[in-house]
Amino acid sequence: MIGIFRESIKNIPLLAVVDSSKRDEPLPVLIYFHGFTSAKEHNLPQAYLLAQRGFRVLLPDSMYHGERNEDLSSQDLNFKFWDIVYQNLKELQDIKDYLDQRDLIHQRRLAVGGTSMGGVTTSAAMTMYPWIQAAAVMMGSPKPVEFAQKLIADVQQTGIELPISEEQLQTLMDGLKEIDLSTQPEKLYGRPIFFWHGDADPVVPFEHSYDFYNEAIKLYKNPENIRFLREVGRDHKVSRFAVLEMVNWLDLVL
Repeated sequence: MIGIFRESIKNIPLLAVVDSSKRDEPLPVLIYFHGFTSAKEHNLPQAYLLAQRGFRVLLPDSMYHGERNEDLSSQDLNFKFWDIVYQNLKELQDIKDYLDQRDLIHQRRLAVGGTSMGGVTTSAAMTMYPWIQAAAVMMGSPKPVEFAQKLIADVQQTGIELPISEEQLQTLMDGLKEIDLSTQPEKLYGRPIFFWHGDADPVVPFEHSYDFYNEAIKLYKNPENIRFLREVGRDHKVSRFAVLEMVNWLDLVL
């Protein structure tokens, strides 16, 4: 029977979805990050499907989301987007360390995935953590610098004044360059990575992941290890088709 267990790792609330009879055994693992203004519970469908195939799936709540909600205004939350991504990246290592300490990862088989902001986190994590064996980016951007520039332009068009100085903005951009997968695709090291994106997405530009894929595939000796799934006419919402394809792909490569 598949169980859903509420856990906390270093004060990170998360759900562990796993076959109850194998909860304490080493298993292949997926750590999956939700999107902006979402929460861990919203990704239970893919977690359940993967748990049925023998995975342990961990769904953490990001800072200011879910159980960690602090009732910030929409505007205040928007301006904390990159703080949340950076915190996700730090907490990813914390979760990995916890799993290692308890010998819960089977033969280093650990994947990371995420939706939207979680996909941005996943792409950035591939520049930082060689221990990630596979990744799934669901309508996320591997181009954080370009995406940040878009978000800033969107805010400026509304007439809202940015709550940071030019110097702080430059510091942000310099930091994002360090985790920009599009400028250092060699850090994929040929690892399996899956992209899904709807080509009518009004939030995260479809071209960010699509253009990156077309460049990155040239670096792969085995092109089957990198896959891009385009869904025509799909907006900023992951379809059931996308979930099933991601599950099938992770089960195949991990």
